[in-house]
Amino acid sequence: MRLEYFQMVDRIVALDPAQRLVRSECRVPRESTIFEGHFPTYPLMPGVLLTECMAQTTGWLASALCGFTAMPILVGVKDAKFRTLVFPGDVLEFEGTVVHEGSGYTVAKCTGRRQGTVVCDATLTFRILPFPSPQFRHALLEWAERLELPVKELLR
Repeated sequence: MRLEYFQMVDRIVALDPAQRLVRSECRVPRESTIFEGHFPTYPLMPGVLLTECMAQTTGWLASALCGFTAMPILVGVKDAKFRTLVFPGDVLEFEGTVVHEGSGYTVAKCTGRRQGTVVCDATLTFRILPFPSPQFRHALLEWAERLELPVKELLR
């Protein structure tokens, strides 16, 4: 996880377009300037960054479902719950599913766990928009490959 660059997902563990399912791994860094302010002497992973982990996890699934022909933009978060504290060094597993697609929107549900215990969950809504440029799409595909997504199999 590279907090300062908002690259929250370290690896896509599983992606099954037929089941509309994705699983990711996110390793909270032991040190980050984020923790200097949140909170001094008691570092905690901010809830907004846990939300971003869920959004990026399910965003990769939304991208794959459209064959990387468009990009998901987070436009809504509903029923977000943060159920326990997350600390530097924790390894988190996220599992997301797409529950609705249509009219240019995708709705997903995602749950984050640490060692099997739920730490957060939410329903996320994405607006599916065209890529702003071919270069942006290319950069996104390179990022997907670094996350071990089977990009070539998913392209349309």
